[in-house]
Formats: sequence, structure tokens, C-alpha cells
Amino acid sequence: MLEELYIENLAVIERACISFGKAFHVFTGETGAGKSILIHGIQAVLGQRVSKDWVRTGCDRATVTALFTDLSDEVVEMLTEMAVDCDERQVTLTREIRADGGSVGRINGRTASVSALREIGTLLISIHGQHDNQILLAPEHHLHVLDEFGGDPTYLQAYQKSFRQLQTVARELGRLKREEQYRRQRAALLEKQIEEIGKLNPKPGEEDELENQLIQAENAERIMSGLGGAASVLYNDSEENAVEMLRAAMGMLQDIEDVYPDTEEIMQRLNAAVIEVKDISEDLARLAEDVTLDEAHAQKLRARYHAIGLVKKQFYCDFDELLTLYDSAQEEMASMQDESARIQALEEEKAALLTDVTEKAHALSSYREETAARFVERVTEELRFLDMPNVVLSVEQERGKLTIQGMDSVAFLISANKGEIPKPIAKIASGGELSRIMLALKSVIADRDSIPTLIFDEIDTGVSGKAAQKIGIKLREISRSRQVLCVTHLSQIAVMADTQFMIEKHDENDRTVTQVHLLDFEGRVQEIARIMGGDHPSELMLENAREELKRVQEDNANGTA
Repeated sequence: MLEELYIENLAVIERACISFGKAFHVFTGETGAGKSILIHGIQAVLGQRVSKDWVRTGCDRATVTALFTDLSDEVVEMLTEMAVDCDERQVTLTREIRADGGSVGRINGRTASVSALREIGTLLISIHGQHDNQILLAPEHHLHVLDEFGGDPTYLQAYQKSFRQLQTVARELGRLKREEQYRRQRAALLEKQIEEIGKLNPKPGEEDELENQLIQAENAERIMSGLGGAASVLYNDSEENAVEMLRAAMGMLQDIEDVYPDTEEIMQRLNAAVIEVKDISEDLARLAEDVTLDEAHAQKLRARYHAIGLVKKQFYCDFDELLTLYDSAQEEMASMQDESARIQALEEEKAALLTDVTEKAHALSSYREETAARFVERVTEELRFLDMPNVVLSVEQERGKLTIQGMDSVAFLISANKGEIPKPIAKIASGGELSRIMLALKSVIADRDSIPTLIFDEIDTGVSGKAAQKIGIKLREISRSRQVLCVTHLSQIAVMADTQFMIEKHDENDRTVTQVHLLDFEGRVQEIARIMGGDHPSELMLENAREELKRVQEDNANGTA
């Protein structure tokens, strides 16, 4: 529960420290005294949006700190996940609002994101303000109210899990189908590439080899002449060849070796040269024999070379790229076949999921029908207590297309007067009726959650007399299991509280200052009498206020309403 609230430099509140207990607290005071600022401060530490205009004029920042104690297991678990120590089951939330528009959040003194404050705040306090009545006026919110009342999220959770799976499959299937036209066009090109290149059946290095063979085929006669001529020059049957010349040189050196013996090494080299030249001549002769003058073979080589050139030109690539293109085209075609199989599999998965989602939607819808019956019974009971004895409430439930919330649309219909047919709340409910309907909803839904603190900001709008008294009794009843804080203008509600704070403003050093006072019994008498009769209550008003407070306190002591 909220045990203490500290506010500094927030709008007209210079400094305030408010302690709370369990049960029912009310804030009263004249219009414009600053009651809404308290709600803004609590909203700030809960991670709600803030404004730099909230900072007191002339100050650098505003600070709001809230101490929460007796934390539930759910809150302790969330704080533990955030690495926040809460051994004593208490936590302090702080929000600093800077005059430049920035803000800083803290949990137990450690800097925390605003989203972290908001996340933990949803488990600590539920605030009902006048704007919440718009929920009743907008049927699109009614389904959430009904589900919240139901208290069993398993039907909706199971449905939403399958629905999201269906959405994921449908998106993927849609993407693949949108790409199908492109794939068909692409497949036609790939098939042409595979057909043309496959028919050519090129081999790695083939183009270079063809070029060499073609050069040789087209120059065979010249090559034969060159090879044969070179072989003949080096060694033939005549005496005019390189070998014989080398031998002649050897003979000349032999003639002088008796007078010049230093030629021995040169003689050995000449002899080796004779052997080498003879080998070279033989190799050249063999090469010449391998060269053939075959025009048919040359024509075949030309045709192959030309065919490769045409395919290269067709696909705008060189020979090596042609081989790569063929391999990649085959891989891509295989991938496309996989995509087709993937589409088929997704179609089947989508159909199965659609069946599953539809079944779960029907189960959820049936659960909501049962919930609606209980909802009508409980809320009607609360409204009759809240001085709407002739109220008729119904839940209009229609089934339609599947959405993330199921297949249902829900609208609350109401008739507040005898003989009237229930109609949409927005068309017939007055401000006072809206306030009581919302309080009835909060009352029945409060039984379904574990939020320890409920705040009602002017829940009494549009009501008076007996209806206001009933609202006060209902708030006190709720406060027996939850901490309740209420901003009110009505004495019938204020008198029901266990604790009453008065918010008043006055001028101090040419500045408006708002202060929050905890009222004792006589202080409450004075304030309740003021609410009843104005700034100068009569003795009768004071006595009435005193007697009413005593009566309520006696009822509290006796455990009666």
C-alpha cells in the first residue's frame, strides 16, 4: 500500500509530506485549492506523462517520492527481476521533473527508466479519474472491461497465442505469394540459361584450349615447315647441319691438343652439345610428325569456338562467368522449387491454424457469454445499491471477423428507468449515472486483481443526496480490503472516510502556496460543515456534521455500513 507521499515544488505545492494508513482516505478543499496536483504527483511516480509546467515557478525541479509497503509477492518478484532489493517488502519510487522538460525516475534511490516506474506502478495503484468515464462511452473498450471482470485470462491468452502464429504464417505466405510473379519471370530466365549453357556443356579451361588448338590447326603447314626445317638444320644426312659443324670444331681442337692441352674441358662441352642438339632435332621431328593438315578438324574447332562466343554474348559474360552462371542458375532453380514447397507447406499450416484459432475463438466467445451473465448480475447488484433501483443492464455480444481480441464485439446497454429499453450507455447515461456505473465496475473488478491501492478522483461528479451517500458507503466497503484514496466535494462521501485531509491554499510572500492538513475530529467537523453550508457554517450545520461523523464512527466500530 501507499504509506507516504512526499512532494516538493510541484505546481502550487511547495512542500508536503502525507502519511497514509489502510482503509479509506478523502481529500477535500475548495475548488482550485490543488487537489488535482496530488493526483498528478502520484501519477508522476507511477511513470505517467509529466509536464515541465508542473514545476513550481522559479524552481529548477519538482520532486515526488512515494513509499510503498506490504508489497505483494507479484511486486516483489518484478522488483527482483529488476535487481531491486526489497527484503523488507517495501519500495520507494521517485520522479524528478526538471524545468527544462526532462525527468528522472528512481527506484530505491537507483536511477530507473520511466517505463520501469510505469511497469511496477500498474501493480501498486489503480487511479480512476473523470476521463475514465470515457471508457463507458466508447464500446470498443467494453470488451476489455468484460475480460477484466472475467478474471480468467487463459482463454484469451490461448487464443492470442494461436492468432499471432496465424498472423506470422499469413504474413510469410503473403510475402512468398507476392514474390511468386517475380519468381515465375526469374524462373523463365534461369531455365533458358540452364538449357542454353547445358546444351553447350562447357568445360573449365576449354576456351583457352580451343584457341590454342585452332591456332595450330589454322597454321599447321607453317608449323610443320618450321619444326621440320629446324630439325633439319640441327641434324640431317648431309654434312651441312649443326651437329656436323660441332663435330668439325671438335676435330680442329683435337689437331692441336698435343701442343695445347687446355682444350679438354671445351671438348667435353662440345661433345655434350652434340648430344643435346641431336636430341632437340629428334624432338622437333616428332612434333612435326604430330601436326596434321586436317581442314575438317579445323572447321569443327571453329564451330565450337563460335558457339561458345554466341552463348557468352547472349548472357553478357566471359567464359569463366558462363560456368558460374550455370551453377548459380541450377542452385537458384532448386531454391525456387523449395519456395514452392514452402508455399504449399504454409498453406497447409495456415489452414490448420485457422481451424485452431476459430475453435479457440468460439471457446473464448462462449466463456465471454458466461462471463457477461455474471457481469450483469454483479454490476446490477452494485448499481441498485448505488441508488439506481430500476436499472436494467445487458451486454450485447456479436460475433464477427477474427481479430487479436477474438471474434466478439461487446457493448454495454443500460436502462435507468422503468419501462425503458436498454440502450447504449453513451446515449442515455447522465454524468452522475456514469460515475456510479464506473464505481460499480471498479468495485466488481477489484475482486479480480491484487492492486492494493485504489484512487478515485471526483467519483462523485453529477451525484448528490442519497446517491452520494451510497457512493461513500461503497467506497468504505471497498476500503475494507483495499487502501482507498478519494478526492471529493461531497460531505456524504467525506464523512464516510477513516482519514480526512484538507487541501487549502493561501498567499505567502506574494506567492500562492497549497498545504495539506491531516484533520482531527473537530477539524473534520468544521470542514464537513463547510462543504454542507459554505465558508461560514451555522451551529446547526456544525452539529449535523458532528453527529454524522459520530454515527459513521460508531458504525465502523460495530462493523456496520
